[in-house]
Amino acid sequence: MRPRDLSDHSPYVPGRGVEEVARERGLDPDDLIKLSSNENPHGPSPAAVEAIREHADRVNQYPKSSHTDLTARLAEKWGVDDEQVWVSPGADGSIDYLSRAALEPGDEVLVPSPGFAYYAMSSRYHHGEVTEYELSPADGFAQDAETVLSAYGGERIVYVTSPHNPSGSTMPLDEVEAIADATAEETLVVVDEAYGEFADVDSAIPLVDERDDVAVLRTFSKAYGLAGLRIGYSVVPEAWGEAYARVNTPFAANELACRAALAALDDDEHVEESVVTARWAREYIADELDAPTVDSAGNFVLAAVGDGERVAEAAQERGVIVRDCTSFGLPEHVRISTGTREETREAVALLNEALADLELGVSA
Repeated sequence: MRPRDLSDHSPYVPGRGVEEVARERGLDPDDLIKLSSNENPHGPSPAAVEAIREHADRVNQYPKSSHTDLTARLAEKWGVDDEQVWVSPGADGSIDYLSRAALEPGDEVLVPSPGFAYYAMSSRYHHGEVTEYELSPADGFAQDAETVLSAYGGERIVYVTSPHNPSGSTMPLDEVEAIADATAEETLVVVDEAYGEFADVDSAIPLVDERDDVAVLRTFSKAYGLAGLRIGYSVVPEAWGEAYARVNTPFAANELACRAALAALDDDEHVEESVVTARWAREYIADELDAPTVDSAGNFVLAAVGDGERVAEAAQERGVIVRDCTSFGLPEHVRISTGTREETREAVALLNEALADLELGVSA
């Protein structure tokens, strides 16, 4: 007895963790700067931590009330009906829900390349097919309707990422609308705004309330610092609302995650600090790193370093963990998450040492 043929499925490759690198390198974890997973360097919202403590003794109960409360709060925030908010275990949970709700076996989705691997993974898990549209380093991974539509062939779902991972480029709202206008009636345009808080662009959520062919993904992992709790959501067209109960995993968003997210939504100070620091850090990296970088609206910067694997290895030897982008199909690049001001300055200095030594053929 064996599982079904999974040979077309590739595992997700996450950024390397502190403990993993520390064991491998024989280093103290406290001496490492982790800038590989686009996490919030300020930690979770303090209000969220307090909410976790306050509600920890309730985890014997299913999270029906907290889930309802979070749904209502998000609907209020975005000016939509409660039924349009699909709370999920991370934004990737919402990707699965939309795949379940939209895809018949053999349906296709259109995804960016390079891009977040889980769009394609979820489609294949649900017996869908995958086509790609190319974003080019030559123009800074610029995103527009023409690029997407040139590859469009009637796919059931079209994914747009704004800000895009791993480049940080954005898709202007009028370009999103142009894609929705030009695609078939049965095509859903999904805008992934996981890094939306860091960008100075309008959310596509108002489009969801105006039409029935756009959905938006959001998460608490980044600006709110709740990555370890796995809590996110999608905002879907009104006509899709009733599908949620049919595709949602029972009580998938847990009690503490929902309560933490509710508290974090009101912690404007933490979000503002996170956003201001990220914007400062990405400018610092772009200005001070001895390698070309891509203009980014996220909490990370993509840098062209020649050999991403070698540079990431050399950086680890010096105590900095960055993301080798080979798994994105960009072997000449690394992605550097924004840290605190102190972490960012130190990381850039160490990366510049690594780049200089590799240029000279010197091993650290």
